[in-house]
Amino acid sequence: INAEYMGGFQSGVNFFNEYFVLELIMDDEGGCRGCIALCLEDGTLHRFRSKYTILATGGYGRAYFCCTSARSCSGDGTAMAALAGLPCEDMEFVQFHPTGVYGPGVLITEGARGEGGFLINSEGERFMERYAPSAKDLASRDVVSRSITLEIMAGRGVGPKKDHVYLQLHHLPPDVLKERLPGITETARTFAGVDLTKEPVPVLPTVHYNMGGIPTLWTGEVVNPRNKDPNAIVPGLLAAGEVACASVHGANRLGANSLLDIVVFGRSCANTVIFNLAREGTAQPELPEGAGEQAIANLDALIHNKGDIPTSALRAEMKEAMQKHAAVFREHTLLEEGEAKIRSLWKDFSNVLVHDKSRVWNQNLVETLELKNLLINSLLTIKSALERKESRGAHARDDFQDRDDVNWMKHTLAFFDEKKGECELDYRQVHNWTLTNDVEPIPPKKRVY
Repeated sequence: INAEYMGGFQSGVNFFNEYFVLELIMDDEGGCRGCIALCLEDGTLHRFRSKYTILATGGYGRAYFCCTSARSCSGDGTAMAALAGLPCEDMEFVQFHPTGVYGPGVLITEGARGEGGFLINSEGERFMERYAPSAKDLASRDVVSRSITLEIMAGRGVGPKKDHVYLQLHHLPPDVLKERLPGITETARTFAGVDLTKEPVPVLPTVHYNMGGIPTLWTGEVVNPRNKDPNAIVPGLLAAGEVACASVHGANRLGANSLLDIVVFGRSCANTVIFNLAREGTAQPELPEGAGEQAIANLDALIHNKGDIPTSALRAEMKEAMQKHAAVFREHTLLEEGEAKIRSLWKDFSNVLVHDKSRVWNQNLVETLELKNLLINSLLTIKSALERKESRGAHARDDFQDRDDVNWMKHTLAFFDEKKGECELDYRQVHNWTLTNDVEPIPPKKRVY
């Protein structure tokens, strides 16, 4: 990241650090014309007019109680798109990494199992041999996550609450741990108080990646289906990385493909913008009259709201609800209760209290803005999961355990109605063909171990 920053700086790129984007600026034709942002250093508001806007804001893992995401992963990009009337795609597909440190959720990489580590339950049993006899502990993330959850549900979890399992590595020679897993050894010591050379580390499935996001083409251009065109683009708006859904990950991302995603589609976004600017020129019309004024009014209303509910209290309820109702295993009643809970929390947000009224480095305000974005993402996720009546990839339904390609081989499109606090769904066809004839399309098939 530092190399990228320095490279951009040397190329004359202007960086607006410590700015929080509030909303996208859209014109009457549905195109994106820039954004409006709050400068955290001095509280000033800024309108950015741009012929092309690229979103690369990451996912929304912080909607859950246990996640590996940075604190900044509050779904700001997807929420901005939703508030602009644009759809978010496949939000029901949330990947859980099987081995996060119990409590903090800090990631224990799959490399630990790749080097010979294995999972055990309260009986000291290597239980993955029952769920994936061939791949065992090296099965895909969703399989291992569900296996851990089943062990806990069967009462074979460890700890006082029997709500997690152990990852054993102390059978490996200390020099192997030191040479090949130094970071994991340090993580276990720091966040779990465990010496990996002597004892196992407590782990639990933790939210790791959001396959869903803002729908895009391979060019990085954002899609908003209309006029019977499922690939109609939003002029001036592109997205890349976890915030986007180019759908190269399908329903379950494979390891290492997150970095590959942002590298490939980040470059694709740049190429698209360069190509279009060379063809169209850089001239752009003035912003629409009153552009950004509603965002300013919303911000002012939030700061001076007369509510009495602390941001932290609402955030804690949201995280608990998502962890309980939209986690590794899902079923109709649980999801329905979760949707009602998130909708109730959205209503409660109108009574949220921002106790810090200042404009300079107002962390209370920033966390409240992030909470609003997380609530939007949560509702889109849980509604999409409720309606997808099948199990596919990271979306596992107890009441619909089989994949249904006849009825559900399609993308979910979730639209957010801010006034009603509701989510409406539509669907979009899956691209099951390649862009060239050089490679034959690979049809989906059942995954077995």
